[in-house]
Amino acid sequence: MPAFRYEALLASGQSKNGVINADSARAARAELRGQGLTPITVDQIASEEKNKGQQSLFADKLSSNELSLFTRQLASLLEAGLPLEQSFSALLEQAERVYVRDLIAAIRSEVMAGHSLSDVLKQHPRDFADIYTALVASGEQIGQLARVLSRLADFIERRNALVQKVRLAFTYPAIVTVVAFAIVIFLLAYVVPQIVSVFANTKQKLPLLTVVMLVISDFVRAYGIYVAIIVAFAAWCWRQILKNPDVKMRWHAWLLMAPLYGKFERSLNTSRFASTLAITIGSGVPILQALQTSRDTLSNVAMREQVETATSAVREGVSLARALSTHQHFPPMLIHMIRAGEVTGDLPAMLERAADSQQQDLERRALTMAGLLEPILILVMGVVVLLIVLAVLMPIIEINQLVH
Repeated sequence: MPAFRYEALLASGQSKNGVINADSARAARAELRGQGLTPITVDQIASEEKNKGQQSLFADKLSSNELSLFTRQLASLLEAGLPLEQSFSALLEQAERVYVRDLIAAIRSEVMAGHSLSDVLKQHPRDFADIYTALVASGEQIGQLARVLSRLADFIERRNALVQKVRLAFTYPAIVTVVAFAIVIFLLAYVVPQIVSVFANTKQKLPLLTVVMLVISDFVRAYGIYVAIIVAFAAWCWRQILKNPDVKMRWHAWLLMAPLYGKFERSLNTSRFASTLAITIGSGVPILQALQTSRDTLSNVAMREQVETATSAVREGVSLARALSTHQHFPPMLIHMIRAGEVTGDLPAMLERAADSQQQDLERRALTMAGLLEPILILVMGVVVLLIVLAVLMPIIEINQLVH
């Protein structure tokens, strides 16, 4: 039964918006009139969602927090014994944003029509990733949908917390960098030329530092905008170049070996891989499918290729620990935990411990990098401002010496 978004008038003349399920738009209007409402607009949500499937870059979607809340609430309602249809009705009443309300209504209408939840979620790839739909399908197959959704909610919440910590760690250095560039450009483009021009009119020979600073100031004022355009164009060209698979592979392989940042890149991807593999295997997904799903969560294509190679080895009968141990970018701790899980038969628990360890390592490295960046940026900013101040003060000092 399709879902329709409506706008109607109450008997008092007030406007009311909501969602209603009906066989057709005419039936929806008839039901609204039966409720004492005067329908103004009645639009089918399901068709709109399919049109949005030709998704543009700026199409609306669930945020990570909304996805986490949706999953947690649905798991709680199912654990309380509510049928899937009533659970979605309860979620629909609690939804605040229009897009979320429309999405839940569209999912509910498809589920009421007899489709499985995993098949319905696959129709909304922008909102529900492949790992999400794969786990929901696994939960439906083993009859433990509520438990799988609860584990999935835990997974999403941990991932969101990790992303937030990493972002917060680099927020302050980013702000300092932007402010520093703005101050330096302002000093060079406006302050230095106005102050130093006073001394230039006196025909006094300016110090070398002042002359150099004036040259830089003239360059910034004359060509600064062109430099900014060139930098932006170079960044765009680099993004286009990275679309070449071979170039992207070499670049990502270098990132894994880069000084300081390489360990951060490895920790980030290893954490994603271990946590995804833990929840997929723990939810009953076959190991080959779990490896494929976990591979898709990696942002580094070099590590993706290594997981693909390891998957082929596992398909031929090699143990997962041995298959991953042939690649240098997976930490030994992860390999040892996987080997222990395979020996004890408790691989998901060992993977969760490995994922927790990698997340802690990632947080530590993010804080370390941010801690190093902050004093470096402040030091560089201080040196640049000091040079600008000296370039302005040195002519004044020389005039005072001449006067005395």
